[in-house]
Amino acid sequence: MIEWALDGLLVLALLVTAVATLASRDLFRAVVMFIAFGLLMALVWVRLQAPDIALAEAAIGAGLTGVLLLDAARHLGYGRADPCEGQDSDDGQAGPSR
Repeated sequence: MIEWALDGLLVLALLVTAVATLASRDLFRAVVMFIAFGLLMALVWVRLQAPDIALAEAAIGAGLTGVLLLDAARHLGYGRADPCEGQDSDDGQAGPSR
């Protein structure tokens, strides 16, 4: 009975992380959820008694791919301040003075 509960919990966790990864509008959060999905998938492979695939999934799927995606997000400008932020706009409307 415990094995079925663990398997059901793993399936539910996989579904939740997959949906959260796809639905996330924040790039960093999506990458972190993708890494979590890869680690959960490695646990699933262990439960299926395939340790070689589990190691490959953890190393390549979660580790290497996660690092590459985080680096790509950094190069895309994630975390940088908006260059227009903080500049006064000259739209002719009166606003509060700083």
